[in-house]
Amino acid sequence: MPLHRLSSVTIGVPDPTATRDYYTEFGLSPEADGWLGTRDGGNQLRLVHAPARRLVEIVIGADDPDDLDAAAARLNALGLHAERTADSVATQEPIAGFRAVIRVADRLIQTETPATPYNGPCRLERHGTRSPGVLREDPVRPRKLGHAVVGSVDYEATRRFFVDGLGFKLSDEIQGAGAFLRCSTDHHNVLVLRAPVNFLHHTSWQVDDIDDVGRGATAMLEDNPERHVWGLGRHHAGSNFFWYLKDPAGNFSEYYADMDCIIDDQLWTPEVFEGAKGLFDWGPPPPPSFLHPEDLAALMTGSHHIA
Repeated sequence: MPLHRLSSVTIGVPDPTATRDYYTEFGLSPEADGWLGTRDGGNQLRLVHAPARRLVEIVIGADDPDDLDAAAARLNALGLHAERTADSVATQEPIAGFRAVIRVADRLIQTETPATPYNGPCRLERHGTRSPGVLREDPVRPRKLGHAVVGSVDYEATRRFFVDGLGFKLSDEIQGAGAFLRCSTDHHNVLVLRAPVNFLHHTSWQVDDIDDVGRGATAMLEDNPERHVWGLGRHHAGSNFFWYLKDPAGNFSEYYADMDCIIDDQLWTPEVFEGAKGLFDWGPPPPPSFLHPEDLAALMTGSHHIA
């Protein structure tokens, strides 16, 4: 597909310094001008000041200027103004109001990492040594930004914006409640949820394997158990292992590994999930605060006040 990566997100938070410290401990590298970077993706998270937490901007990578022209035409067809520059096209999402940018960018190249050897019945991938997962001592550092999840008061309109406007593709759906959308070969780079207020639910960060999901979360919780939200578990849509934590602003951050990959669109059939399958395959049940974050009422009050 002409779109090929989720390049970055900018998040507004009341206290950028405290939130920056959290994501530095999470494993991102602090860079200049509020940016934080991943091992493979470069600068992928920017924190700016805002009265309440919110998604400010999302940037998507495209191959060439022709892809930008096509996106601008799609956005104009939806009645949205598309701001065109030599290497980008930008617009404002009409419901939540965040800025969406498609920018010509190199495709993300990740160095091949040898598969973690796991033993099983009649399958001895590792012998004479302990598992790498118990021998690692280095801090977990995410490889890349995988996806962002946004709640919208007009789910259909926001979904249409991503698919018919920006050019995302549908991977799977949660019946009447959510759409897993992709702009790369990952199962999803954006999940749009039906919600009572526009808000950023979480960002998700790729690590090498399930051991690093567990190691990363354990380190984050060692001195701050209140950060725990949900995990360890495995999603059904996307198939990835997960563990969710909460940053100081109230945004959730996810370590993930082993995401489904869609190379050939013709070989993938989107499904519609209901009930638990829309959330997870195994693990502890999600707490109520995951489905309805505790600050949603405050965010709703704030949005009404601004309006």
